[in-house]
Amino acid sequence: MEEVLAIVAIFVFLPWIILHYVTKWKTSATITTDDEALLEELYSLAKRLDERMDTVERLVSSDNPEFKPARLVHDSEADNQQLRELEQLIAEKKGVSK
Repeated sequence: MEEVLAIVAIFVFLPWIILHYVTKWKTSATITTDDEALLEELYSLAKRLDERMDTVERLVSSDNPEFKPARLVHDSEADNQQLRELEQLIAEKKGVSK
């Protein structure tokens, strides 16, 4: 009787458990529409904050010529590279969803 239980456990229960958790893993790995909305909101907030930082650095540097901005250069490509990559990903996502 123990041999039958061992065979059933190996060929029935073990694959069932593995497939069950693989399915759960795949469904939980997807991003929901609420998550996408939150990411777009965070992106727009990051973009506005980046513009504000540029403005603040420009104002401080006009008042104090010795001021060295913490960031690279105002609106330089290297400084804004991550935001540009996000813009490209959002544009591709909107192009695919249409």
